[in-house]
Amino acid sequence: MTIDRAVLALAGTLVLISILLAVLTSAWWLLLTGFVGLNLLQSSVTGFCPAALILARIGVPAGCAFPSGR
Repeated sequence: MTIDRAVLALAGTLVLISILLAVLTSAWWLLLTGFVGLNLLQSSVTGFCPAALILARIGVPAGCAFPSGR
């Protein structure tokens, strides 16, 4: 698994968890979904992704979108 796929898997997992928590507990958990969406949008514009940096540091191989884990 490359950094690109790991970032997408992490984002998808966080969105699903936040929706589940919003349904079961409080609608405030939807803020997490909004944060993930804004982070993905910001990453697509700037090329900077904090999750990619963390994944690169723990040894996940680089991919096309984040070749150096930036």
